[in-house]
Amino acid sequence: MTFCLNAKIIKPEDKNINNAVILLHGYGGDGNDIAPVTINWKRFLPNTIFICPDGPETCSINPTGYQWFDLNSEDEEYITKKASEAEKILKEFIVEIKNEFNLLNSNICLSGFSQGCMMSINVGLSDKEKFAGIIGFSGKIINRNELGNRILSKPSTLLIHGDQDEIVPPVNLLETKDFFERNKIDITTKMLKGCGHNIPVEASSLGLTFLKKIFNINS
Repeated sequence: MTFCLNAKIIKPEDKNINNAVILLHGYGGDGNDIAPVTINWKRFLPNTIFICPDGPETCSINPTGYQWFDLNSEDEEYITKKASEAEKILKEFIVEIKNEFNLLNSNICLSGFSQGCMMSINVGLSDKEKFAGIIGFSGKIINRNELGNRILSKPSTLLIHGDQDEIVPPVNLLETKDFFERNKIDITTKMLKGCGHNIPVEASSLGLTFLKKIFNINS
């Protein structure tokens, strides 16, 4: 099947697929950039498919990569509008994935890095069917007031951030945690010491533990 977004798909060795992790890359990246996170995860998550789509637009500052929405403007209204457009496309993509692999939102974890984390939060909280969970690395909420007005479900969420992140300042983790707690959404956060804007092994390991929990995998 052809999906509305080009994607790198990593299927389990066992043909039976019970769960899916949809991984969203950061600004200027692509599905291949985020895919290495799955190298360790797939060893411990049998019957899980990993899907790493490219963003819907060519990146305005890196024509070899993609973006979920344009960051050339600092205008919040513009960014919110562009993110909303990307959200609609991503939700369409998720429906296609669900239909192709016979999955429900309850079988799917949304995960993302930086801009991909922002999209995971937006989609995860605004879909009326609850996802299994959200894992976010080095991200934030795009527009807290706007998202707060359209929360439809409250999936368990893990957010990880580096205390040396110069791209998305670590204060965003504290602000996002506050947003989740005010809206009574189950949230776990971890600030990694000495970590910049990247996904280190420790973050990947924390993500794996979370995935095993939400997918009820004991091995």
